[in-house]
Amino acid sequence: MSLPRIHTDRLDLIPTTVEILRSDQNDKAKLARLLNAHIPAHWPPMLLDAETLSAFITILEEERDPFFICWYWVRDEPGHSMRELIGSGGIASSPCSPDTVIIGYSILDEYQSKGYTTEAVRGLIPVIFQMPGLQQIIATTYSHLTGSIRVLEKNGFVYAGTVQSGEGIEEGSELYILRR
Repeated sequence: MSLPRIHTDRLDLIPTTVEILRSDQNDKAKLARLLNAHIPAHWPPMLLDAETLSAFITILEEERDPFFICWYWVRDEPGHSMRELIGSGGIASSPCSPDTVIIGYSILDEYQSKGYTTEAVRGLIPVIFQMPGLQQIIATTYSHLTGSIRVLEKNGFVYAGTVQSGEGIEEGSELYILRR
């Protein structure tokens, strides 16, 4: 599948490859070249740790998930001379239903509450819904993560309740759904 590069008003969303992910693990200078962006010294954001990167590489190499796509978010804002890596986000197959994907995202602290995550998710939604067979996107978060909830609500996601045990998603998280 050809992975789309997405441009929004202030962001360049670049689909990851194994080469990009490996560079993120081991060679930030190469990552900067591949993304044509400055990599901040405090990269990565909280949820994109070494274990997650390794899991993403395995998923891509073994082609485990036909809906797995992750994008790196590069701030490419008019009036700013430097492109900078600020976050990432993507989708994977949902354990709940074959016509559903789950979306997740993470952004560096200093870029939170500036609309970048809302903008990135807004850019991803139409691309995701172009994928054959997908009828809904789900997301989970926690009630104390009000910024994440605002991102989902601003993008049309609707609250669907607290996740219970045995549902295949982290128990106790809050579920949000966006239907095609």
